[in-house]
Amino acid sequence: MTSLAAFSPVAVPKIRYWYWRGWKIRYWVLSAAQPGAASNPPMLLLHGFGASLNQWRDNFAALAEHQTVYALDLLGFGGSQKASTLFNTDLWSAQIYEFWRLWIGRPAVLVGHSLGSLVLLNSAVMYPEMVHRLVMLTLPAAREELLTGWVESVSRTLERVFSTPLLIRPLFKFVRQPWVIRGVLRGLYQTKDRVDAALVWQYVQPTGDRGAARTLCYLVRSRTELQFTPETRKLIPQVQVPTLLLWGDADNVIPLSWGQQIAPLNPLVTLMVMPKTGHFMYDEKSDEINQQILDWLKGA
Repeated sequence: MTSLAAFSPVAVPKIRYWYWRGWKIRYWVLSAAQPGAASNPPMLLLHGFGASLNQWRDNFAALAEHQTVYALDLLGFGGSQKASTLFNTDLWSAQIYEFWRLWIGRPAVLVGHSLGSLVLLNSAVMYPEMVHRLVMLTLPAAREELLTGWVESVSRTLERVFSTPLLIRPLFKFVRQPWVIRGVLRGLYQTKDRVDAALVWQYVQPTGDRGAARTLCYLVRSRTELQFTPETRKLIPQVQVPTLLLWGDADNVIPLSWGQQIAPLNPLVTLMVMPKTGHFMYDEKSDEINQQILDWLKGA
């Protein structure tokens, strides 16, 4: 089974690799299909936590009808190198910026999901010259916004204790099994039949890469660091471009109530609630999401 199996022969993205700071990074690119569409702002898609660029299986070609589209695997995820380093949004934002500078070079539409949204939000604040428009499909909070005071301090300490390789490695061997991943996804997806063999394989395949278990240890430990990510509430007001925030009303990972709190912090942010849609809206209702993004871009 290949990651490109779902694409039609006339709309298959090119798989490419790029070395950034000595680490191998995987990305896709597909040129605009419609005549004259190459002059439209390019688009960069960024996946969520634990996922990869393969998550855009039913979005990539459809969006590339209207502009050249890129998708990137964050360092530590998907087909990118499983690095032994502490991770944070500044590191991933630097990766995004260097990719944009080398391969895109003009203001782009940045589209992210969950962790990808947070990284792109941080990138839009740090490197505003790279952003034409920003689209976020849900947006997580920083841990400091979820837990405060002694509760946050105790939680951080406990996570550090349990981030030891002696505990993480056995857990990794368990959770990487296809039946476990399938069960977790079916519990999170609203549309159960979308949890097919291809989707499960997207999550299983990267766990077989060299260093994957070690990278998970670094990711878990990184989340306990104060500099893992800035507070979302502080980033949102700094965005300088029109921004679309899409949220499923049935999201059981990041509740809609959080989106309703942060959207009013910047008049440039438009919150659009997708009915009967969950956290993985881009996959469960791909046609609707694709059209919402394209329609908004025309009017933004």
